[in-house]
Amino acid sequence: MPSTGSRSSRAALAVFVGAILWGIVWYPMRLLEGAGLHGLWLAFALYAAALLATLPVALRALAPLARSPGWLALLALAAGWTNIGFVQAVLEGNVLRVLLLFYLSPLWATLLSRLLLRERITPLAAASLGIAMLGALIMLWNPALGAPWPEGRADWYALTAGLAFATSNVATRGAQAVPIATKLLCVFFGVTAMSAVLIAALGPAPPAIGAGAIAGAMALGFFGIMAMTWLIQYGVTHIPVYRSAVITFVELVAGAVSQALLTDEVVTPQEWLGGALIVLGAWLTARASGAAPQGAPGRERADAPR
Repeated sequence: MPSTGSRSSRAALAVFVGAILWGIVWYPMRLLEGAGLHGLWLAFALYAAALLATLPVALRALAPLARSPGWLALLALAAGWTNIGFVQAVLEGNVLRVLLLFYLSPLWATLLSRLLLRERITPLAAASLGIAMLGALIMLWNPALGAPWPEGRADWYALTAGLAFATSNVATRGAQAVPIATKLLCVFFGVTAMSAVLIAALGPAPPAIGAGAIAGAMALGFFGIMAMTWLIQYGVTHIPVYRSAVITFVELVAGAVSQALLTDEVVTPQEWLGGALIVLGAWLTARASGAAPQGAPGRERADAPR
């Protein structure tokens, strides 16, 4: 039987690898977009493939749905927009800017936890919220308007995806008695179903793609999305939330390095300053969770799927 230390080390490594993959997944997504698989169709293809990958455990995952139907429905809806918004944002926007705005999710999670779960906001958590919000205001400051405001659709996608991700975290904490496999099934179904509904409602033309693009999307969804999600899930299930939260900051490093190597996108000094404050706020939020007493709400493990 593996020791607690070795399991913790494996869990930390899983989070580390998973975060790196999430930081660079934008690149194969853009390659698939270049091959003709765009927007909502790309999100649908990736997560339909991931949903197919869950079928071997789907029957066992269905029974626990009755334990927390309300929370799991909220999880499916929130995770649906989290991933659709993330896909749209990295296809249209500056990669690092998108990742930094998405990292406001700890701020939203703290506020939503207070509203929906009645969790207490500690002084350190309150300070982290203020720092992260200041970073967001700096990043979003629009000189032409004289006020902070998203520059375009990519900013809106990143901000709302981060808010949705925070909502999915809260929903997961509300459904603690439900196994991870069931939550993953809800997530992949939520993204697939929401993509299909939006495609039907908005009517984007079906992509004209070849067999190579279809195979690439299936491979990225079946192996990539599924693997990244499982890696993060395994990690955050076996190590405390503050430790996994700090490790996931490597996603920003991976995003910055891959952007520098693979694109000509530029991050302005204003964005660096705002982003640094957002990261500091998120890190302090993680430390606030680590400082919470054992058994307190802040000590709960954030085992929500991406």
